[in-house]
Amino acid sequence: MKDKSIVVIGGGPAGMMAAIRASQLKWNVILIEKNQELGKKLLLTGKGRCNLTNASDLESFIKSFSGNGKFLRDTFKAFSNLDLINFFENRGVKLKTERQQRVFPASDKAIDILDALRGELKKNKVKIQHNSEVENIVIRNNKVDGIEVKGKKSILCDAIILSTGGVSYASTGSSGEGLKMVEQVGHKIISLRPGLIGLMTKDKYPRLLQGLPLKNIRITFSDGKKKITSEIGELMFTDFGISGPLVLTLSGPVVDSLKAGKKVSAFIDLKPALSEKQIDARFLREFKVNPKKSIKYFLKGMLPLRLIDIFLEMSDISPDKTVSQITQQERRKLLLLFKALPLEISKPRPINMAMITKGGISLKEINPKTMESRLIKRLYFAGEIIDVDANTGGFNLQSAFSTGYLAGESAAK
Repeated sequence: MKDKSIVVIGGGPAGMMAAIRASQLKWNVILIEKNQELGKKLLLTGKGRCNLTNASDLESFIKSFSGNGKFLRDTFKAFSNLDLINFFENRGVKLKTERQQRVFPASDKAIDILDALRGELKKNKVKIQHNSEVENIVIRNNKVDGIEVKGKKSILCDAIILSTGGVSYASTGSSGEGLKMVEQVGHKIISLRPGLIGLMTKDKYPRLLQGLPLKNIRITFSDGKKKITSEIGELMFTDFGISGPLVLTLSGPVVDSLKAGKKVSAFIDLKPALSEKQIDARFLREFKVNPKKSIKYFLKGMLPLRLIDIFLEMSDISPDKTVSQITQQERRKLLLLFKALPLEISKPRPINMAMITKGGISLKEINPKTMESRLIKRLYFAGEIIDVDANTGGFNLQSAFSTGYLAGESAAK
């Protein structure tokens, strides 16, 4: 018989899964959500398609997190990516696996994932309290006793699961109030930074190329001491600088270097499959065959049209020059641009525009086997509120679902 209650604060993926698991174990569960509806941010993930997990093995999962992945080992063992896939497929949601092992609903609609979660909440009779903003966690004798809700009655409970997210996409409700509450009761918050975020540049030419994607390229970031190089993939020029999968994936360490006051430069390799020597050989071969062809026309076969004028301007070469007039020094300048098109990074986009929040509740103060606070009994954490973050590819959502499941199970047991 359900005679004890657990309060889950935050109705995102972590909170919904925590509520589902705790209710499956025969507890009264109250899910508190500040918005009119659950899962507002979930509907935005994967551009509305919802990349809910990744089909990689456990070790690949751990490596996809930026330094703190080992903390989640027990979490993923308790509720793995295969468990998550089975959870949704057993509830009628067909899934598919795309490149880089990314898992999506077959319909490409995030709403199918949300509907399955809402259906399970209803099936397990979870009480959902919408439009409710929690102001304080009530602690007595170093143990949770309840919550205070703005403009409404306080709620007594036996355990609390806090899953209010970080501060990215603040318009969805992630405004950091949960972090403030736990800081007030003694928890340490690791500094919040934007993760999976576009980068602003000092150079003006990305703005001239706004909307232009570069495919099958590689990018390297350097802060003078450390270099990080991407895999081959896609980049997008924007009105503020650069974005796209490669930039988002490597943005975390770039943000940390910028925060430390370091100058960060980026170099785009437009032809990663070719060496500088191979590109030069192509130049010489085609220059010989068509000596009267203009350099601008020649570059049409090697570059996006919008990038050609930028290349020539940066090389200080007239677009009307024929290839037979190109000097060895000018050819060298072009080669360098093909292999290392330079950019200087000024700063990341604002944190409320980030896909995820880096930082959060210190992992030293959380039991990784239960997700319970080491400072306050019966207080549990799940999702983006804790100090873990990963690359794109479904890893962050899996972390939310897994920590939610483990927190719900631990609180109920």
